[in-house]
Amino acid sequence: MSRPPFEVADIIRAAGTRFVEKNRPWLTGLHHKVLSAIERCRTAALGGHKDHCSRCGHQAISYNSCRNRHCPKCQSNARDKWLAARQTELLAVPYVHVVFTLPHQLAPLAFHNKRLLYTLLFRASAATLLEVAADPKHLGAEIGFLSVLHTWGQNLLHHPHVHCVIPAGGLSPDRQCWVCPRYPFFLPVRVLSRVFRGKFVAGLKQAFRAGDLCLPGALKPLAQDEAFRSFLRTLFRQDWVVYAKPPFGGPQHVLHYLARYTHRVAISNHRLVNVADGKVVFRWKDYAHGNKKRLMTLSAEEFLRRFLLHTLPRGFVRIRFFGFLANRRRAALLPLCRKLLEAVPRSPSPSSAATGASAQSFWVCPRCGGPMVLVERLTAPQIRWESIIGVAFADTS
Repeated sequence: MSRPPFEVADIIRAAGTRFVEKNRPWLTGLHHKVLSAIERCRTAALGGHKDHCSRCGHQAISYNSCRNRHCPKCQSNARDKWLAARQTELLAVPYVHVVFTLPHQLAPLAFHNKRLLYTLLFRASAATLLEVAADPKHLGAEIGFLSVLHTWGQNLLHHPHVHCVIPAGGLSPDRQCWVCPRYPFFLPVRVLSRVFRGKFVAGLKQAFRAGDLCLPGALKPLAQDEAFRSFLRTLFRQDWVVYAKPPFGGPQHVLHYLARYTHRVAISNHRLVNVADGKVVFRWKDYAHGNKKRLMTLSAEEFLRRFLLHTLPRGFVRIRFFGFLANRRRAALLPLCRKLLEAVPRSPSPSSAATGASAQSFWVCPRCGGPMVLVERLTAPQIRWESIIGVAFADTS
């Protein structure tokens, strides 16, 4: 993919200082760290490394990445390594994609209680899938799946939701056979919606009684018991959105599908159309009007404000596994699933081997296409000296 003409880093360089000065009261150290990392990513400030082509001898210097998980430029390598590790966990069945979304009334509460409510979103959605799937009326099986948290909509506003990717089927209660889904849609969405709503609201009640909720500013009135109960009642006046997509194929498709969801940030650099005169123009899909593609124009400061809405708490895990894919259970249950499916364990494909090779060599030679091998790591002063003596600098983005 060609390098995008504009980057989030350009916006931070142009408007970051002014944005920080105006928004200092609510910005945290984590916000400052994210802005600084993205601004310095793949610049001389982070140092770099000298690479040598093992085929033609060409040498070049590449700048280091910041490796911040909110950086639009630093996700591809992490994604490729993660996907390569998932190869051994795929089953020879179709896969299903289910999305659980919090109603908009909960967005402010979630923003001020990110760790608590994002964790509750994971647990409530996972418990819903496991419970409904275990019901003999629907599937009657133990399922396994992974869940990925996204907190943004296409317009960059706060929109917490979880994407769940599920092998279609599961282990029977006695673990003697593989149970195939009886419906084309895997599990009934309406049932999932109601169970999810009940479990999430129950978790909110428990958090409120324990005094764990942070209720600042406009949320302060909810600190009163009657006001909070009234707020919870409003959540039952609408159906919560649970969306189930049709099965999208077997293991040969699932890695490509997962790549679209697992290591994403609020906006990619390729969606930026223009950055000029204190304005940012970017592409977005209007899901409310038939996925129509539109352009949105924001001030640079409003763009940065929306971008930082999606900063995750330190150490928060945004990709989680449940059921027979849970970390403590998959070693024992995945072989059983394969045995019951009469599937032969998959060996690494040529594509995964190539991914591993590229991860080791970082990139290929721009002259002959041969593998570039790391020969020396460089500090920022060393890079400045190398630029003076005329060593070629490479763009690995």
